[in-house]
Amino acid sequence: MYRDLCAALVPGARLEETGAALSRVIAPVVAHDGLRYAAMNPSLGVGVTAMAFWHGYGPDLGREVLSVDSVGMELPALAALARQPVPVAVADRMRRAGAPDRLLAEYGMGEELRLVLRDARGVWGLLCLTRAAGARPFDAGDRHRIAEVGPPLIAAVRGYVIAWPVVPSARGLPPGMLVVGPDGKVKSRTAQARRWLDPMVEQLAIPDWLVESTVAALAFEAREHDRNPRARYPRVCVPSVGYGGWTAIEAQPLGDDGDVAIVIQHATGTLLLPTFCDWHQITARERQIMHCLQDGSAPKQIARRLDLSVHTVNEHLKAIFRKTGTCGRHDLIAAISA
Repeated sequence: MYRDLCAALVPGARLEETGAALSRVIAPVVAHDGLRYAAMNPSLGVGVTAMAFWHGYGPDLGREVLSVDSVGMELPALAALARQPVPVAVADRMRRAGAPDRLLAEYGMGEELRLVLRDARGVWGLLCLTRAAGARPFDAGDRHRIAEVGPPLIAAVRGYVIAWPVVPSARGLPPGMLVVGPDGKVKSRTAQARRWLDPMVEQLAIPDWLVESTVAALAFEAREHDRNPRARYPRVCVPSVGYGGWTAIEAQPLGDDGDVAIVIQHATGTLLLPTFCDWHQITARERQIMHCLQDGSAPKQIARRLDLSVHTVNEHLKAIFRKTGTCGRHDLIAAISA
């Protein structure tokens, strides 16, 4: 399963192509008509996704699944599911008060089988499989088998993300900004925002509805965090996947009128480090050492600061270089600070 999943995650492939390839690998395990996979950053918590693959969801259904109303209902449910011993559930995604039958008939959707992808580090994302209305319902056997897909899928996606060069190839592009209104629609955007988004959209063939829905969901999270500071902070770190380095996308309310500013920029330093450490499986001690490196400390200084021997610091550095594929301190600092 792991090898087949790795083969499905082809660098540079378009979103729909990758979703279809993942669907073909998983279909013998659990039969389905549609698939969506959403990657998350464990250190940032359950929320807006950083990377997604879709197959068998039409544009109208995709918009419905990622509408602001759906996100508002889904995120708490996913956070609760992630805490379960086996984070698998069957949900009728389109059932809402007042019009369940109309929505089911309109989209031809029956049930959705959900698996929260979770390990000791945290939540890596969500895998959902759908069956058409009238098809055999998902049963206990399906739930058991889909749970077994979780570990190899996490490992395969992690390998896909970290396979890209760790040192950014694109530098110097200033931050861009979008303004999203209370209705979740983009009201305006800077020219720099277009320079950020257009290459991503073109390279991966990301549909307009997915971009629109993701932006609306991030704006929703910003308003929720503004009302309740304990709610998840509205930020995602998007893997480079070939377009020049990690990207941080962060949302903040502009005032009391419901408008939200979304800033897109290179993810470096404190914006990147937690996510970078997640994907490269950096330990807590190794992360401390990376923080010290960011400050310009030499191994002897790090040893004194952390009450370690210089030998121990150097051994940790070797482990970090091995995990990240960097050639030394200069490469590593460039990867997280450039």
